[in-house]
Amino acid sequence: MSTESVLRIVWIYPDLLSTYGDRGNLLILARRAAMRGIPVETYSVRSDQPMPSTADIYLIGGGEDGPQALAAQRLINDGGLHRAVNQGAAVLAICAGYQLFGHSFFAKGAKCPGLGLLDLHSDRGETRAVGEIRGDIDPRLGLPPLSGFENHGGRTHLGPGAAPLARVTAGVGNDGQTEGAWHGKILGTYSHGPALARNPAIADLLLRWAIGADSLSPVDDTWPEKLRAERLAAAGA
Repeated sequence: MSTESVLRIVWIYPDLLSTYGDRGNLLILARRAAMRGIPVETYSVRSDQPMPSTADIYLIGGGEDGPQALAAQRLINDGGLHRAVNQGAAVLAICAGYQLFGHSFFAKGAKCPGLGLLDLHSDRGETRAVGEIRGDIDPRLGLPPLSGFENHGGRTHLGPGAAPLARVTAGVGNDGQTEGAWHGKILGTYSHGPALARNPAIADLLLRWAIGADSLSPVDDTWPEKLRAERLAAAGA
């Protein structure tokens, strides 16, 4: 896709997976694209609607066990998201959405099949992970440290086909050592609230992947950087 084309962003199943303000990721991506003169169209696709397979970026958020299991089953049956990923779409998956991108996860005590788009599986931890999370992002992505807030009971185990998004320096993430995962143009993380408010560099990475650009023109990130500094300091404390 070129910068002259319309950037199409899909928010997946807001009726099921929108517990933690994850719509903010959609707004932030659209805003950061518009600030650079990139035309944007956004779509909210409910769970009773077919999933388009020709958009450029897909976003999926967090939610409770029942909606998570239902979302996974409907996405498997629909097949549109799989087609989009196979065609090179970029994806940001948050919390429950991150878990269901793996091979399996647990919801209400039962093991549920995932989408199999990331080489990982999730089970339940002995304690709930709640609080600030910070981590050093995989240097291959060229991004500053991850800042976020986590609230989940899962533990996620990565296979050889997925790399950790970050190495944990505060918080729990996947297992106390790593946080999130990535492969190709798919990023998964437990950070929410929304994640991109604290991590504008991740938003720009998704935009670069979507438009096929090595770099983007700079924008004024004075306030996002103030937020990041305050939250990274809080996590360190």
